[in-house]
Amino acid sequence: MIERPSAGLPEATPAAATLRAGGGDAEAEIARRAQFLTTEHWSLLATRSMSWNEAFSRTSMFLSTLSAATVALALAGPAMSFGSAFALFALIVLSVTLFLGVATYVRLVQVNNEDLYWVTGMNMLRGEYAKLSPGVQEHFVTGWTLDVPGIARTFAAFDVTSNPSPWHALITTPAIVGVISSAIAGVISGLVAYNIGLEHLVGILAGIVVFVGAVVLSIAYGRRESRRYIDRAIEQRLPDAGGVDGDASTPD
Repeated sequence: MIERPSAGLPEATPAAATLRAGGGDAEAEIARRAQFLTTEHWSLLATRSMSWNEAFSRTSMFLSTLSAATVALALAGPAMSFGSAFALFALIVLSVTLFLGVATYVRLVQVNNEDLYWVTGMNMLRGEYAKLSPGVQEHFVTGWTLDVPGIARTFAAFDVTSNPSPWHALITTPAIVGVISSAIAGVISGLVAYNIGLEHLVGILAGIVVFVGAVVLSIAYGRRESRRYIDRAIEQRLPDAGGVDGDASTPD
């Protein structure tokens, strides 16, 4: 997250101060600036909404596919007497479902990172509103600064710095998809171990090991991509964005 100081009220920019002292033409210019900022603000809101609609659609598609795969396996098992043909069928169905789950997880991580980008931009715009009209920030419900408290305020995550919950990372949408995908990978591993002639206990242990390893890899991937995105997109592209700590982001 961005670690710029947020103490005190935003200072008016020299350009804004000059405009206020310039009479009618200056007031018209301030109005135009406010209109431009508002247009950009609505554009960011619309983009954020589309990103989350895509995330929800992808998640629903994955869960629907998983449900269909489970039903298909339940119907095919007795019909195939749970023999070698069923094992091959299960591997194909579960592999396709796993691919969809991994793809969904990766995209959800990207959506979370992009969402932080849009929120940071909207905080910056609200800061500009406060510069054009000092004191207006007192009526903002969301944040207007580019530091951790300001970003957390926009996410309504008021305890992100004072009392962060260790369970939050496990209840987000990407985490749910990641855990389910890891479970599918574990089932595939156990099924493969069983069908190559290993004992049941070995197959169960293989599935557990793969499941735990996949969860760890998912967490590591999400944290790494968060840091990379913040460094690449927010710090380098957004004006006035300072140092960032990727662990302070608040994905949904």
